Amino acid sequence: MAKKLEITLKKSLIGRNQKQRATIEALGLKKIGQTITHNDTPQIRGMIHRTDFMLVVKEV
Repeated sequence: MAKKLEITLKKSLIGRNQKQRATIEALGLKKIGQTITHNDTPQIRGMIHRTDFMLVVKEV
């Protein structure tokens, strides 16, 4: 069974560049405090790495 990641947006998108905003949107996050679950894939890990200062990530 594939591992899952629980991703929570902790900081605002205000003042962020367009690539960071697009990455957060691609993860499916819209509001501060919103939490989503994704499979642990290299693509998702890359998105997390690009915006890790705005996110809290837990393995489920």
